[in-house]
Amino acid sequence: MTQRANGPNSRDVRSQQCVDPRDIREIVARRGGERGALIAVLQDIQGRYGYLPQEGLREVAEGTGRSLVDVYGVATFYRSFSLKPRGKHLISVCLGTACHVRGAPRILEQFQRELGVGVGETTPDGEFTLETVNCLGACALGPVVVVDGRYFSNVAMPRVKGILREARRGYTRPKEPAAQASAR
Repeated sequence: MTQRANGPNSRDVRSQQCVDPRDIREIVARRGGERGALIAVLQDIQGRYGYLPQEGLREVAEGTGRSLVDVYGVATFYRSFSLKPRGKHLISVCLGTACHVRGAPRILEQFQRELGVGVGETTPDGEFTLETVNCLGACALGPVVVVDGRYFSNVAMPRVKGILREARRGYTRPKEPAAQASAR
């Protein structure tokens, strides 16, 4: 599948949330000007805005004394960073070899149908972003889907709706069995 940068269903949070240069400068100052702090600064900005806005990256370059190319280089090297807004829930469908041969492309297509978006796109309501990954390291459990860091193994097409429903409701920690809880 080809990743699309933006589609007709992509949501652009920038139109709803302006970047405040003071916020960015405060993050840079809090993390200090140390060379190794750049990743932490970018993580804080993404945590605040849900992505790395272009205006924010310019402020980081200026505030740290680095070139904009250097800052963009780090921001685009790590997959955990996003230069465009992501949805409230991030869905990652593994397309590694083991997952692929077990039907992951069909699972991906089902997510696309249910959400009405392509790979790399966000639903119009800003609820979900759909992406693919090359391997999640859980090959024996494939096809694997990760939603907000929660792994779903042996995913079959009928489970897709339930996974989306569960994500919308929010996840709760599983209850501990009484024997384990009393042993503490």
